[in-house]
Amino acid sequence: MMLCKLSLKNIKKSIKDYAIYFFTLILGVAIFYVFNALDSQTVMMNVSESTAELIELMMTMLSGVSVFVSFILGFLIIYASRFLMKRRNKEFGVYLTLGMSKRKISLILFFETLFIGIISLLVGIGLGVLLSQVMSLVVANMFEASLTKFAFVFSTSACIKTIIYFSIMYLIVMIFNTISVSKCKLIDLLNGARKVEKVKLKNPYLCIIIFIISCIVLGKAYHMVTVEFLTLQEATDILKPIIMGVVATFLIFWSLSGLILRIVQSLKKYYYKGLNSFTLRQFSSKINTTVFGTTIICLMLFITICLLSACLTIKNSMNANLKALAPVDAMFTVNMNMDKYYDDFRNYGYNDSQIKNSHYTAKEMFQLFNFDITSYFKDYIEVNTYGTPDLTMNHTLGSLLNYVRTNFPFLAFDTKEPIMKISDYNELARFYGIDEYSLNNDEYMIVADFKSIVEIRNLALENNETITLFGHTLKPKYNSCQDGFLEMSSQHINTGIVLVPDNVIDEDYLIQNHLIGNYKTTDREEIINIENNINKLTEYEKANEYLLPSGSTKLAIKEATVGLSAMVTFIGLYLGIIFLISSAAILGLKELSESSDNKERFKMLRKIGTDEGMINKALFRQIAIFFMLPLILALVHSVFGIMFAVKILEVFGTDELLPSIITTAIFIVIIYGGYFLITYSCSKNIIKERY
Repeated sequence: MMLCKLSLKNIKKSIKDYAIYFFTLILGVAIFYVFNALDSQTVMMNVSESTAELIELMMTMLSGVSVFVSFILGFLIIYASRFLMKRRNKEFGVYLTLGMSKRKISLILFFETLFIGIISLLVGIGLGVLLSQVMSLVVANMFEASLTKFAFVFSTSACIKTIIYFSIMYLIVMIFNTISVSKCKLIDLLNGARKVEKVKLKNPYLCIIIFIISCIVLGKAYHMVTVEFLTLQEATDILKPIIMGVVATFLIFWSLSGLILRIVQSLKKYYYKGLNSFTLRQFSSKINTTVFGTTIICLMLFITICLLSACLTIKNSMNANLKALAPVDAMFTVNMNMDKYYDDFRNYGYNDSQIKNSHYTAKEMFQLFNFDITSYFKDYIEVNTYGTPDLTMNHTLGSLLNYVRTNFPFLAFDTKEPIMKISDYNELARFYGIDEYSLNNDEYMIVADFKSIVEIRNLALENNETITLFGHTLKPKYNSCQDGFLEMSSQHINTGIVLVPDNVIDEDYLIQNHLIGNYKTTDREEIINIENNINKLTEYEKANEYLLPSGSTKLAIKEATVGLSAMVTFIGLYLGIIFLISSAAILGLKELSESSDNKERFKMLRKIGTDEGMINKALFRQIAIFFMLPLILALVHSVFGIMFAVKILEVFGTDELLPSIITTAIFIVIIYGGYFLITYSCSKNIIKERY
């Protein structure tokens, strides 16, 4: 009982010093609960069966991510306990001097960890429950679902999972603390705070050479993930610049740890101003011993920035794309004249009957199944696409083919280019509400919206490469691809459609017919019923003889888009916030540990007449530099990391990138900046003169 009281008294006495520890634990518990309680929020939502399946998939993925998150938080808690142990070395030394056994000290730590764990769990879960109520509105908004009724929800499964995971973490910490106490020596505990760490000055010339080499390696890695992006096709190709970036980051911090003090010492006017010499030597001492840790924090911040920016961009862009890239209710496509290219289609799983009977338009094919799809449309159009082995990317690239094949070997050079009559495309454009175009009899153009492929095609168009199609030689009207598309989607997937004058087309090379329309009804349930009836047609025996049109509908695209964007966003936010908290907490705890070690040095400054304002200013600068250094390099990495992400995300569109970056910046300012302020406040309290 006495040891319990002593443990509670110690916690109460050191509550200010424990602020970051408590704050991190509570925040970690709350976030863990909130993201694992998402499924309980969907109970109140009116969602379709397909959306419910996506939510279930998302929860399965979040459960897997939670295991990874628990390892990160477990490492963080163990790291924090090391700080707390170090912070109290002298206290434990006094206990031993007074005759207390190491077993009793271990019991004190056991009770302290137990009480801290219980308090953190209770407060964290309480905060998580409150935040999860707000999250229900966010979830409903993300899945574009209506809340049938709002009710206070408590997730028992999330609570149990949180308690189990964090109990295991605290148990490991208790074992770690017991082992640490059993190994400690009295003299080390009493004199630990008086040990002076010498600043070892590295060879400046070696540091300069290493720094320059590191920058060159980092520059090469940046070049590979941006300029040489399209050549990175294998996993090993992508791994190479990552490894180069990690090694270069470590070496940059290693070289800076030997250069910063040397450089500033040469600026004598600045170095000897105020407490700059004290601040910089303190900083140099810390960075010398924490190069590896600073590297890890920098990389975690880099991952956080890229992860948050990318996942928020995907969500915003996909939602914006719905309006632009799915402008009508439905599109049904059927392959035609498959018997002209028998082997090609047989390889895709079509049977002989389906290939033989591929001479019906989409509208006619539905009628064969006694289903009049047009009766459900208020308006519709029919357009065709054509294809021939005589017009592939090999032909459209012209004289640049060898260059492109060498630099971009992954492209499907032998695939038939989709061809459309200019009149058909303009009819489609009017129906979609997008730009129409015109062509002279000797001209062609390409419409596309997949940026990477557009850049490649533009090389040929800028070179004014001509094509020969059905006996006609055509020159490009434009020296670049024009924006446009045929297939509805939530992504920019059009790699190129060749538009030609109507008189050029040979109807024998018709390969696809597209039926595009808007439903008479806007009622969601009625639309679902229509589309379910279409899906049931595959059950007919005729489906083995005739190939039913494949469908792409706005409703299906919307549900898939909303589900995917929500899944990506929640997983990205979960990992991003945890990484950000971990980075900031590790830095904060490291700084508090240093402040505890340097307490005697600050006391010495007071003895020689330094006022409290100068001491606080020096402390502020010291902590600010330590927080800013990994963040600055992480921001530099992120510029190129986001450029790399843009290449990957271009299929979704990157128009919403700036708002996502701004949102990410807000997260960093609030969480990272919050930890900085808490660290400064706690450090100031630690070094404060006690009267």
